[in-house]
Amino acid sequence: MTEGKKPRLIGINHVAIEVGNIDAALEWYGRIFDFALRGKGERNAFIDMGDQFINMTLVPDRAVNGVEKRHLGFVVDDRSRIIELAKAAGARFVEGPFLDFLDPWGNRLEIIEYSNIQFTKAPGVMRGMGLALAKNDKAKKELADKGMAE
Repeated sequence: MTEGKKPRLIGINHVAIEVGNIDAALEWYGRIFDFALRGKGERNAFIDMGDQFINMTLVPDRAVNGVEKRHLGFVVDDRSRIIELAKAAGARFVEGPFLDFLDPWGNRLEIIEYSNIQFTKAPGVMRGMGLALAKNDKAKKELADKGMAE
């Protein structure tokens, strides 16, 4: 086991839902829920849930090249040692713009640092978890643009 402090799991940033058609999925979910669309592309749509979101991902075939597209966005206090620790645990890393890797059962984990995203913990929850974490300027702006800045 590698020595040193391990990153602490502190929340879920988002959940990815696999859909066969982005527009049809948005229409279907829109019949049931009132939501704000955070963004939309050819292969993804993002539905806001305050400081968290749902990522609708177009996945006509569940796995592409043996890599699972379904994933969870885990929030950690500090991701500086994630690569080292995940490698030591035998994780298989996934190419792409994010820090993603597969667990031994094929679950894809995307690791996001608390300071970089809009997801927030209430002050009392932070105190209870023994955390004192701050947001970077981009995350602060994202929250301010929604009227959620502290």
